Amino acid sequence: MRTSTLLSFIRHGQVHNPDKIFYGRMPGFRLDSKGRREARQAADTFCGKPVAAIFSSPLLRARQTAREILSFHPHLQLRISGLLTEVFSAYEGHPSEEIHALNDDIYSGVGPPFEQPSDICKRVQKFIARVRKLYPEQHTVAVTHGDLITFMLLWARGKSITPANKVSLDRLGILPERYPSTGSITTLTYTTDSPDERPAIKKSPLKKSQHVEITAFIEKKAVA
Repeated sequence: MRTSTLLSFIRHGQVHNPDKIFYGRMPGFRLDSKGRREARQAADTFCGKPVAAIFSSPLLRARQTAREILSFHPHLQLRISGLLTEVFSAYEGHPSEEIHALNDDIYSGVGPPFEQPSDICKRVQKFIARVRKLYPEQHTVAVTHGDLITFMLLWARGKSITPANKVSLDRLGILPERYPSTGSITTLTYTTDSPDERPAIKKSPLKKSQHVEITAFIEKKAVA
C-alpha cells in the first residue's frame, strides 16, 4: 500500500512591529516574545516525528520560526525557497490602520508588478509540486506567510481565490477564525501521484497551536 506524502505549512510566529506598519518583504522584522513561544509550540508538534526536509521563506521571521523546528531535527539543513516568501505588495511600509481600513485587501486596484491572489496561488502550487516530486511518501515542513496559506486553503476547498474570501475562512467553513493565526499549522496529505489531486480540509485541535489536517482527494468539480 502506498504511504501518504505529507506537507505541513506553518505560519511564522507573531512579529515585533512597534510602529504598526504593513512590513511585507521589508528586512529585519523579527519575532517578538509571543512569536517565539508560538514558534516553539509549533516545533513541539514535530518532536520525535520523521521529517524529510524543512523549508522556509527567506524572511527573518520565517527563518526564526523554522529554526525552532530544526532544533528537533539537527541532522537536517534549513532550505530557503523564494516561492514561500511574503506577498509583493504596493502597500509595503504603509500604516497597518490603512490596511485594516481596506479590510486587509492589498490587491484590488493594484496592477503589475505587484502580485494578485492568483499569482500567489500559482507559486504555492509550484512549491507543492516540487516537494511532492522530491519527497514522495515522506513528511516535509514549510514555514511561510498568512496570505500564501489562505489562498492555498481557498484553492483546496474549491472556493474563489479573492481578497474578500481571504478574510472569510470562518464564514466559508474552512477555519474557526477568519484568517490563519500566527504559529498555526496546516498539513496536506497526498495519497496519489496525480497532479490534479486537491486536498480536502479536516480540522483537528492541537494543544495551544491550531493544527488543520488536510486529507487529499481528486477534485472532480470546477472551482467556484
